[in-house]
Parts: sequence; structure tokens; C-alpha cells
Amino acid sequence: MELNQIYTEILTEHNKSNRNKHHIENPTVTLKGVNPSCGDEITLELREKDGVIEDAGFTGIGCAISQASASIMIDLIKGKTTEEALKLAKTFFGMIKNEITDERELEVLDEAIALRDISHMPARVKCAVLGWHTLENAITGEKSHENRFVSSKSRK
Repeated sequence: MELNQIYTEILTEHNKSNRNKHHIENPTVTLKGVNPSCGDEITLELREKDGVIEDAGFTGIGCAISQASASIMIDLIKGKTTEEALKLAKTFFGMIKNEITDERELEVLDEAIALRDISHMPARVKCAVLGWHTLENAITGEKSHENRFVSSKSRK
């Protein structure tokens, strides 16, 4: 089986699966991210305790890439510290921008590597990074400095 076919299967599986696409109990942070250029949107819910992401989930609508990317991201961040989650996001952005290409550095992204070639489709990059930017802003408490998406936040 070719690598591209494996990547396609990973994205398809995550897009169709509801294992991460749901509300969570007692979220401490809820943040909505919207990609106005295509209409993709997610609402990310995190339950954080003592700097650790105990649980995470998302709801939303959008293309297969945005929904699969958010699902893969959630698999990666559950149980991680917020610092580790931000480092994963930074690595993901570096991969998408082709700034990080070393396989050893990218290993931490696990299935998210399936999105590495999205940079060859510039119109789809915003889809792939929507969940990751929402995560970054949910953790840091900042709104996007770029018009990649519009967000609204609530802390409980």
C-alpha cells in the first residue's frame, strides 16, 4: 500500500469517526473557530486541570480536512500538558509551512503527518490548521492575530 493511500485512509477514518466529535463534560474552555473563506467551523472544548488537558472534544461542520485534522489533534493532546500541546501545534504549523521536514522531529505528530502535503494545496491549508489555531488560542487566551478564523471564547 502506498503512503498516500495510507494517509488518505487516516483522514477518511477521522472524518467519519465521532470518537472525538462530541461535547465533553464540564469543559473549562470552549472556543469557536471559523474559517470564513470556506465556512468550516469547529467549537473546541477542553477540560484542563493543573495544566493538563484531561479531556477534549469538538463539534462543527466543514470539509473532511478540517474535521479530520481536529480529530487527529484531539487524539494527540489528550493527557498532555498545555505546554506540550502548544509545542505540538508549533510543530504542526512548521510541518504545514515546510519549515520542519526532518522525520524525527515530525514523529511526535503521529497521524497528523497525513496532512503534511496539504501545503501543495494552498486553498486547503486554512482547513487543516483551523483546529490547531483554535487550540493555540484556547490555551493562550489570545484571539488570532491573522484573519485565519474568527473565534469566540468562554471560560467556565
